[in-house]
Amino acid sequence: MVVEAGTPMLQLLSPGRTTECRRWRDFILAYRTLGVVFGGLVTSPLYVYPSMNLDSPTEDDYLGIYSIMFWTLTLIGVVKYVLIALKADDNGEGGTFALYSLLCRHINIGSHPSRSVSSSTYISHSSHSMNSRTSNLGKFFEESITAKRILLFIAMLGMCMLIADGILTPAISVLSAIDGVRGPFPSVSASVVEALSVIVLLALFLLQKHGTSKVSFLFSPIMATWTLTTPIIGIYSFLRHYPSIFKALSPHYIVYFFLRNRRKGWEWLGGTVLCITGAEAMFADLGHFNKRSIQMAFLFTIYPSLVLTYAGQTAYLIKHLDDHADGFYKFVPQPVYWPVFVIATLAAIVASQSLISATFSVIKQSVGLDYFPRVKVVHTSKHKEGEVYSPETNYILMVLCILVILGFGDGKDIGNAFGVVVIVVMLITTLLLTLVMIIIWRAPIFLVMLYFVPFFIMESVYVSAVFTKIPEGGWFPFLVSIILAFMMFVWYYGRQKKIEYELRNKISIDSFNDLLSSLEIQRVPGLCFFYSNIQDGLTPLLGHYVRNTRSLQKVTIIVTFRYLLVPKVNPQERITIWNHGIEGLYGCIIQYGYADSFNVEGDDYISSVINSLEELIRNSFVGRYPEEEISQLANAKVVGLVHVRGKTRFHVGIQTSLSDRILLGFYEFLHGNCRSALPALAIPLQQIMEIGMLYNT
Repeated sequence: MVVEAGTPMLQLLSPGRTTECRRWRDFILAYRTLGVVFGGLVTSPLYVYPSMNLDSPTEDDYLGIYSIMFWTLTLIGVVKYVLIALKADDNGEGGTFALYSLLCRHINIGSHPSRSVSSSTYISHSSHSMNSRTSNLGKFFEESITAKRILLFIAMLGMCMLIADGILTPAISVLSAIDGVRGPFPSVSASVVEALSVIVLLALFLLQKHGTSKVSFLFSPIMATWTLTTPIIGIYSFLRHYPSIFKALSPHYIVYFFLRNRRKGWEWLGGTVLCITGAEAMFADLGHFNKRSIQMAFLFTIYPSLVLTYAGQTAYLIKHLDDHADGFYKFVPQPVYWPVFVIATLAAIVASQSLISATFSVIKQSVGLDYFPRVKVVHTSKHKEGEVYSPETNYILMVLCILVILGFGDGKDIGNAFGVVVIVVMLITTLLLTLVMIIIWRAPIFLVMLYFVPFFIMESVYVSAVFTKIPEGGWFPFLVSIILAFMMFVWYYGRQKKIEYELRNKISIDSFNDLLSSLEIQRVPGLCFFYSNIQDGLTPLLGHYVRNTRSLQKVTIIVTFRYLLVPKVNPQERITIWNHGIEGLYGCIIQYGYADSFNVEGDDYISSVINSLEELIRNSFVGRYPEEEISQLANAKVVGLVHVRGKTRFHVGIQTSLSDRILLGFYEFLHGNCRSALPALAIPLQQIMEIGMLYNT
């Protein structure tokens, strides 16, 4: 049998063998999701009951609360995420940003050029192509600038809330786990617990720069042990204290709960919502695994584990009505108390690591798409594409986490803040997913309403409940999210203003050729990489550079980095290069998706571009012989390489509006304090030249 090189191994196997291998692969991936995807969700029993401000609860109250948690886990966890949301992936990527990306590629609502690219990379898994007839709702978004901005703001808010989640999850998880030392030792004060939690978090954040590859193999065993241990204790607890606990699965207990408690029961929803915290990670981390593995892990391990654990906690509390302030550790049998404490602490650390890593990924995507000021992003693993680390982000998260613990102290207040993050992100997912159903899937309206109405009502009720907690800690994620969203909007606004100016003042090829033909302009030896924000025409910066230096290198490559609203770009389509029709002047586009790893640095990056240029010259029959152009390129490399980028600023004059003065002034502050794009390519500083230019507003 002759086998072609590169043939996937699964294709060489018999159909039965292939199916078996795929099942085994999905099983392994499902096991790995325990340490990455479900850390926040499966550790929620640590803080759900302690976060609830229960006032003299009764047996019926606990039965109603358990019924609410069961149906929340079932409807949101199983129905919404496992059965529906996981199907709305963007070429394998998930999360609120992927939903926005998917919408941008089917209707003209985004500023990034993802619609104009014809490549197999960008074909959606949806059965409807971009060229199909746009729905009425899609036309509305295309024609309304306000609707576009609102949709962009919603997507940005989802990203900002996830960053706030990266602050709150480590704080509440570690604090709730360490609080277990006060059970056997009541004399230990809350201040000691806070100090121990701060030490654990300091160690966790300081170790981030080393990456998680070396210890990530421990994550899944720790979470698997936790996921198996807590339901066993739960089964023991409800068999001992309240064997009939599962009668609470009847929804009529929810009705009686609200009829009996009215406003107080509604306020308690702010605590019960924490039972579903971390469910968004099922969708957001889809790109690191696959649908089937996440579905298997949730349905066969996480979901039954949580149902049994909460059943055991509730059964214990029914017999010990006033122990809800420490609702987790009190129901743990004494003989296994310390082993469970150790596992709980390790599980809390793993859950924290998952959200910290997710925050790094969100920041990396936002920076790549020009929605966030540039910060340093480092890939800490050669084998795991998505494992990144951002020093500035890491230390800001560390400071904020410690401030949350020291400032709030009480787990109830942190829980109030956490509840806001959890439900707002879920409501944003519901809204964006509804738009995907209507605009992209073209689902019948009654099916869309069958999804939208119950989930919107349920999540809106939860939102109204957690909003009452804003004065009691819920203000914190709102403050963080508003600050981040404002930064993102200002950065996005400033970048768009610059691109609009460059497009209005771009130089045509003929005009630039006339400029080069003038006697005072010299074509000097050497190779120049000139960086531009636009690809349609020549940036005015290039004309500014030539007029003031009165020269241009004999080989000049105008490079544009193009970040697309797609997950990944095929490596073969990464670099596109062409001749501008002027001797020695070339255009180059380097394309990346928001989930791509920017792994070309320094000499490798330069070599990739030059190799593409040499291939273009060899395949070109226009102008001089290819050997002469390649020889000129080789000589230019020997003479020297310079990277030229613009250091542009806005000229804010008297005619500038007040809003632009504020927004552009803040943009200039952010731009002056963020990192340059070029050092991220590991280019030697002595090869970088910055050209200053003022842009009129």
